[in-house]
Amino acid sequence: MKSKAYRAVDVNRIELANVLEGRDETVVHAGLDIGKETILATLRWSADDFERPWRVRNPFDVARLAELLKEVGRGRRLIVALEPTGTYGDALRQALERAGLAVHRVSPKSASDYAEVFDGGVPSQHDGKDAAVVADLSAQGRSWPWPMKTPSEAEQELAYQVEWLDGQRRQMMLWCGRVEALLSRHWPEATRILRLGSGTMLRCLAKYGGPRGVAASGVEEIQRWGGHYLKEEKAQALVASAREIPKCKGEMRMARKSLDELTSDHGANRGMGEAVGVATACVLWVELGDPSAYHCGSAYRKAMGLNLAERSSGQWQGKLKISKRGAAVVVSGGVALGEARAGAQLVLAPEGATSRRRQAGTDRRDAEIGVGVVPRRRPRRGVRSEPVVSEPDGGANRVRMRHRLDEGNR
Repeated sequence: MKSKAYRAVDVNRIELANVLEGRDETVVHAGLDIGKETILATLRWSADDFERPWRVRNPFDVARLAELLKEVGRGRRLIVALEPTGTYGDALRQALERAGLAVHRVSPKSASDYAEVFDGGVPSQHDGKDAAVVADLSAQGRSWPWPMKTPSEAEQELAYQVEWLDGQRRQMMLWCGRVEALLSRHWPEATRILRLGSGTMLRCLAKYGGPRGVAASGVEEIQRWGGHYLKEEKAQALVASAREIPKCKGEMRMARKSLDELTSDHGANRGMGEAVGVATACVLWVELGDPSAYHCGSAYRKAMGLNLAERSSGQWQGKLKISKRGAAVVVSGGVALGEARAGAQLVLAPEGATSRRRQAGTDRRDAEIGVGVVPRRRPRRGVRSEPVVSEPDGGANRVRMRHRLDEGNR
């Protein structure tokens, strides 16, 4: 076997007289591996006699390849075989048809299966090997004629309309997905009452933009849009659901006001609220407890579910992603990492420090903090700190620290 048998040679450097010297075979097969930028061609003279692959730039050297193959086929039967690879090989097929060469097609499934036993079963993957596999399959009679037929004008127009229809359908699905995501956040009841693609729903969104305008419009206009396809009960349910959303927003404003009053004398929550808002600070306090009770920022970040975790197995290594294993209200509430850092700068810096010292003290720990919880003091040497979660107190899981001497320092 040749050393480095699949090393390709540029097609413009091929000396065809040297290639054909001493060749008296009456049948030769050429296998092609089509790529977007490169085509590899391999000549098969016999079962164990292959030329080195020719490297062809697609489409710049296609004419040169067709010329060489035409000369190879002069006085002998030449069959050019390739796999169907979309539209990347159309320019080459056209050039081969103009040169009067016979073009055959090989099944990609057959080529993939045969590559496992080709070349002595050596487990290797080369584009040049793929071209040799295609040529060998063609020599075994496992290829079919593949003439290039030019479609008529009517067929081209039909294909254009089908492509246009498919493109518009994909675009519509993209926008429907975005609209559905917004409705799920701001008006989730709407898609339970009317289908997202219905004309009535799209008209409501186009004219009013949201539930507020629908709630003020009334049932009559929506019923007129839907006509006899839309039942009156559905129209009333849609308007009723739209009117419930402003009520919920009003209740949320009242709840935020109550939280602001309850935390008026709570130093930690007020300080954190200056960065992330009082409501967010209260959510963090209720769900995660006192931030200063955690022994490090990474523990508080993990409790929030904003720590990075790698989902891997013995054979697969995944990417680092946010674990989202914290409290659901914290994760779904959209507590941003940057906002949490800003809250830490105001709350967790040493007492009496200036704003510049607080900023610098937090920035040095940015690599370790998700919500930036920094211990106020470090335990003395030989003492190990362990977090101990007590029973829920007032709806919050309080976390305290206890120090335990190491076995060697007792």
